[in-house]
Amino acid sequence: MKVILYRKSGCPWAAAVMGFLNELAVPFEVRNVSVNDRFAREVEEKSGQCKSPTLDIDGKILADASVEDVAEHLEKLGWKI
Repeated sequence: MKVILYRKSGCPWAAAVMGFLNELAVPFEVRNVSVNDRFAREVEEKSGQCKSPTLDIDGKILADASVEDVAEHLEKLGWKI
């Protein structure tokens, strides 16, 4: 499973999602859209917006995602939450 988390610097919701993924030992890549214009354009192309956090989980886009949104999607993929 490939997980990319797009975030803005200082976003508390992104920090919460990152903490949740770390607790589950889900490997993920962080792409900070605040400091990298390429990442900002990439997330806008994928999701139509630039809200934080937005996740790309194996091609499934979770825009402006909460911990609950991520947990629900991971459960659908068979993760025990």
